[in-house]
Amino acid sequence: MNEEIKNLIAAADKAIKEERFDDLKEFYTDDAVLVVKPGLEVKGKEAIKEAFIKIAAYFNNSVVPTQGKMLMIEAGDTVLVLSQTLLDADNKDNSEYSMDRRATYVYRNINGKWLCAIDNSYGTTLLD
Repeated sequence: MNEEIKNLIAAADKAIKEERFDDLKEFYTDDAVLVVKPGLEVKGKEAIKEAFIKIAAYFNNSVVPTQGKMLMIEAGDTVLVLSQTLLDADNKDNSEYSMDRRATYVYRNINGKWLCAIDNSYGTTLLD
């Protein structure tokens, strides 16, 4: 497993928890895509930052993401990350979306730095 990417994901989760959204956007490529919810995607660092601010508000500023089991498939400068993503929040019982997800992330190595290009915490449930 690519430990560097695992550590980056943990650091991004911490930034989400601590609501350091300016720091969070630096984990993404300039053209990154975030799946906010099924049917809604945003593109680019600023849009991703704004989406995370709204996500935090939706969860009453109490969201805590963590990762469970992970599998990484690496091909040159690209890594596909399959991860059990767990979300906790004060109002998690009111969420219409699962708080235990099987996420898919795509990371690219750009100028020696791994950055998230696709952040899809819903994984293949988008097909449902």
